[in-house]
Amino acid sequence: METGSTSTSEEVLIADNGENTDSFKKVKSKKASKRKRDQGEVEMESEDAVAPKRPQFPAISGDKLKGGADEMRKIPVPSHRYTPLKENWLKIFTPIVENLQLQVRFNLKTRNVEIKTCKETQDIGALTKASDFVKAFILGFQVEDALALVRLDELFLETFDVTDVKPLKGDHLSRAVGRIAGKGGKTKFTIENVTKTRIVLADTKVHILGSFQNIKMARMAICNLILGSPPSKVYGNIRAVASRAAERF
Repeated sequence: METGSTSTSEEVLIADNGENTDSFKKVKSKKASKRKRDQGEVEMESEDAVAPKRPQFPAISGDKLKGGADEMRKIPVPSHRYTPLKENWLKIFTPIVENLQLQVRFNLKTRNVEIKTCKETQDIGALTKASDFVKAFILGFQVEDALALVRLDELFLETFDVTDVKPLKGDHLSRAVGRIAGKGGKTKFTIENVTKTRIVLADTKVHILGSFQNIKMARMAICNLILGSPPSKVYGNIRAVASRAAERF
């Protein structure tokens, strides 16, 4: 009996040793894969270290960037702006053609101001500047004020409705517009001078021309007037905000 038990235990040990030998072979492959991985990381680092320099391409001309086709913008003109457009046409025509080197005409059939690029156009953003300039004039700004959109890059045009701030009707709406304008336009002129913007009131629409920060200050003052704040309080608030902005910049 003892001999039989010893023989079986020896067989189990041998079987275990056989299994261990197979498992050792599998574990050995992990170390090899780890070494290969480390070698691969070293190779990748060496490749990244010897990265090629950035390519330097020459500047693209305006014709290639446009794709060779002429672009056109159309600005519709309402009937009440025909006479001012006719009187100031030379002031509008001259900077668009001579400075921005674009083609412009007023189409009598469609009643649109059409602006088009040509071979002489050098600046890529000239068409956008010209369309913003004409659009600002049609909204009611003076030609001299709208011309700043052509000369300066950081000027923007924003439009919103009085009813967007507060849903008003009838006399309440007219009183809100009157608070924005003030007696003889005094309130509007004060906001323009403090915030260094230009404001046009057209029915219930408010158009603001200026830089981003100045438009923000003017819009805040106009919204406070629409909501019912007295002008004296609005003056004090915008003067405080304007002085802080001047100190910051």
